[in-house]
Amino acid sequence: MSDRATVGKAAPRRPADGFVGPRARISRACLALMALASLVVGDWAGFVPHSFYDSFPGLGRHWVRVDGPYNQHLVRDVGTLNLALGLLAAVAAWRATAPLVRTAAAALLVYGIPHFLYHLTHLSPYGTGDKIANLTALGVAVVLPAVALLASWLPLGRPPPAEDQ
Repeated sequence: MSDRATVGKAAPRRPADGFVGPRARISRACLALMALASLVVGDWAGFVPHSFYDSFPGLGRHWVRVDGPYNQHLVRDVGTLNLALGLLAAVAAWRATAPLVRTAAAALLVYGIPHFLYHLTHLSPYGTGDKIANLTALGVAVVLPAVALLASWLPLGRPPPAEDQ
């Protein structure tokens, strides 16, 4: 290829750490889903905390108000924490460098695992359907970052063939 053919064309963006291919796509998808969920929850709890307290997760369900009295400070803190995690997950999904993916996934797990365990041991206020939905949603919030983290470390598929010299 001549030099003229490449003038003015940017080279494709490849992370310096070589984190590309199926592993990066899996991590990106998991983190993008976590970013979306975290930003929705964070926006709701952070900016309209009483509505979040009364109505989360929506559709006539009430998962927060059955678990104690309203505390605007606490609900807003949970909201802004989710906004921060959502931003981190979104940037990691967009940039997809291995260190950033690992940091975002680990941060989501630091929040998600204790949150899941709390609800696993405090199900008495909920009916059967809400118990299942609650644990499913919180379980997915642990599985997605765990998959992103594993995909950033584990090789998938066969390694490329060695070049003959």
